[in-house]
Amino acid sequence: MRWRGRKGSSNVEDRRGIPVKGAIGGGVGTIAIVIIALMLGVDPSAILSGGGGGGPGATQPGGEMGVPDDPGGQFAAVVLADTEDTWNRVFAESGSEYPEPTLVLFEGAVASACGTASSAVGPFYCPRDGQLYIDLGFFRELRQRFGAPGDFAQAYVIAHEVGHHVQNLTGAMDDFQGYAASGPGSSAVRMELQADCFAGVWAHDQMERGVLEQGDIEEALNAAAAIGDDNLQRRGQGTVVPESFTHGTSEQRARWFGTGYETGDPNRCNTFDARSL
Repeated sequence: MRWRGRKGSSNVEDRRGIPVKGAIGGGVGTIAIVIIALMLGVDPSAILSGGGGGGPGATQPGGEMGVPDDPGGQFAAVVLADTEDTWNRVFAESGSEYPEPTLVLFEGAVASACGTASSAVGPFYCPRDGQLYIDLGFFRELRQRFGAPGDFAQAYVIAHEVGHHVQNLTGAMDDFQGYAASGPGSSAVRMELQADCFAGVWAHDQMERGVLEQGDIEEALNAAAAIGDDNLQRRGQGTVVPESFTHGTSEQRARWFGTGYETGDPNRCNTFDARSL
């Protein structure tokens, strides 16, 4: 992915190194609960929607806004800028405006309107404040633990979370409390697969703009497959329990990303009306 030297979004808030104040046990409760949730195949965002492991008064000072100075932060800012270009265009074509989200970078733990979360929860989107949250250390996990290396694999992760922001803006997340329901065809799985498809729409834009390099799409497809429910459960507990799926299988995640990439049309991402996922 050609990202160096390109424009980065100023909608990045860097809270790395800023501790969370008021979190119970320093976030240990969140970490333990999230690890159990991942082992059982439960979506950690369900924990976040209930307030996470922090106390109700958990707070965190705001970080510096703008493009960070370090390569990791700059990369995230460039990817966010690319998603802004894509969705500003899509929304403008439908006669509406795209309120751009803020990407919050953190280390260890972070306080959001959805609760306090540790890095163990992974990247997430909070519909209550319309912000994306990511500990860039997750990319190391993606590469080393899940076998999904490459900068475009990392970019896919950010684009997927931006896809949740698009869902929030279009009303797909209105009934967020029901989002935690699990199962092969549940609303949770359909929500995640649509976000994958939206990430594919963004990737299509990158292809048309000449940003992609050889192997980039394979990196994204590999990442989508690596974090499929069946693969995660097989690695974590040795068995696959479809009744607890929250994100879709490896094949489904890769296929819906491919749908968005091949068509470039967000209207083809209606997973909620799809008879077959």
